[in-house]
Amino acid sequence: MIYLASQSPRRKELLQQIGIAFQQIHCGIDETPLLREAPEAYVTRMAEEKALAGWRQLTLEHLPARPVLAADTSVILGMKILGKPENELKACDMLLSLSGNSHEVFTAVAVTDGNNLSVRVSRTVVRMTAFDRKVAEAYVATGEPMDKAGAYGIQGKGAVLVDSIAGSYTGVVGLPVRETADLLQNLGISPWHSQSVKN
Repeated sequence: MIYLASQSPRRKELLQQIGIAFQQIHCGIDETPLLREAPEAYVTRMAEEKALAGWRQLTLEHLPARPVLAADTSVILGMKILGKPENELKACDMLLSLSGNSHEVFTAVAVTDGNNLSVRVSRTVVRMTAFDRKVAEAYVATGEPMDKAGAYGIQGKGAVLVDSIAGSYTGVVGLPVRETADLLQNLGISPWHSQSVKN
């Protein structure tokens, strides 16, 4: 059993997929990038801060001490970090900036047991098909892009806009399972052998 310091349904599903028992806990942090912070450094810092915030939360709530896992995903176009769109217009503009181009998706995974903090980062290159504003607006109208970095979900309707990927598919979804499994195995927690998931 571990704690997942995330409310993301996608991360929850990926942990369930590999058979890791977990309990979700809330952790709120300031996610503002630092001045001239490199994308990989940013996602690494975010994942680490979320994991540590999760550990503080379980301590405050007097929960049993178990490892805390957290993750952070960013879509990068050039050197610009594309977060979640503020509104539908921003979502359309973000999608059109990705149209016909390749971008990077960095996802950092961090795990802490209260004594040690470990982190792994996955990098995936995603190439989008070329599409126009009409297509972008139709996709935004589905509502799917509004809570996703880069304004698209590769695991959902947004898959139609993706031409190809090079790297971790689950990393683009929000939790690279290979890196996650490695971190947990270092703590003696193996996929497939955990008990049923609790929420």
